[in-house]
Amino acid sequence: MSNVSYQQLSWSKRWWIYQRERFPIVQNGIVVAVFSISTMLYSSILRNGSSPSLQSLVIGFLSTFLFFLLLRIADEFKDFEEDSRFRSYRAVPRGVVTLKHLGVLGVFIGLLQLGMAYWLSPKLIFWLVLAWGYLALMSKEFFVKEWLKSHPIIYLLSHMVMMPMIVMYIVACDWVTASDTIPSGLPWLLLASYGNGIVLEIGRKIRIPEDEEYGVETYSFLWGYKRATWIWVAVVFLTSFVVWMASVQVGTGQIVMWCAGLNVLIAVWMAVTFLKSMTTKVAQAIEKVSGLLIILLYLSLGLVPLLF
Repeated sequence: MSNVSYQQLSWSKRWWIYQRERFPIVQNGIVVAVFSISTMLYSSILRNGSSPSLQSLVIGFLSTFLFFLLLRIADEFKDFEEDSRFRSYRAVPRGVVTLKHLGVLGVFIGLLQLGMAYWLSPKLIFWLVLAWGYLALMSKEFFVKEWLKSHPIIYLLSHMVMMPMIVMYIVACDWVTASDTIPSGLPWLLLASYGNGIVLEIGRKIRIPEDEEYGVETYSFLWGYKRATWIWVAVVFLTSFVVWMASVQVGTGQIVMWCAGLNVLIAVWMAVTFLKSMTTKVAQAIEKVSGLLIILLYLSLGLVPLLF
């Protein structure tokens, strides 16, 4: 369809197409729910207190979901020029929605997040603004765009700092309403979120050579598909270790050790399967498996302590 054809569609249809292609609500909602709820449950265990209130859980989930939507919107602005040149099939270059529409949505999301933070506790606003500030720097590529583009590892590592920023806000949704101090033992949780972000980011950018696109820098293109695949496995291993260390802080290390080990075995199996088959379908499965591994790791942090 042309831009004119999309303009003839209703707003609801255009936004439905956009979310289906760029930010699937159900898929992201499930991951965010596990992520935010598990994080808050882990926080409550660290502070040796009662479980988070329903209000905290709901605000934490909604705010986190909106954070990830803001990240998607920021990426649309940041990548618009390259998408228009090399990925014109994407929703924004195609004219499904425009940057102006996304900008308005972004402002509305920010106001909604601010309102929810103030309603739950004004103390949350500091952590919200802190995360917004880092997101703003990310959207401007820290004002060193060309340098970052020429250093892909630093690009990856610097952008993934956003994950611990979001985790700090989620944790704040728990502790600001129940305590005056930040729970001790958070560094392992923050490192786990950082590692999980890298797992997903690398996993979604591994392709077979035939599927590489001109102008699109995947990790399989930058590092070679074999090296990228095993780097992904290595990051899964390191992240699983960090999650295990986080579980030790709440006394579930022996149980979570098995969950972490299972994650590593799944990653190795996925890597071997991909390198043997070298098909588009299996390459795409790496991204899905990355999401599954992240869900399992967060469940092991938030759910396992409640069960055992």
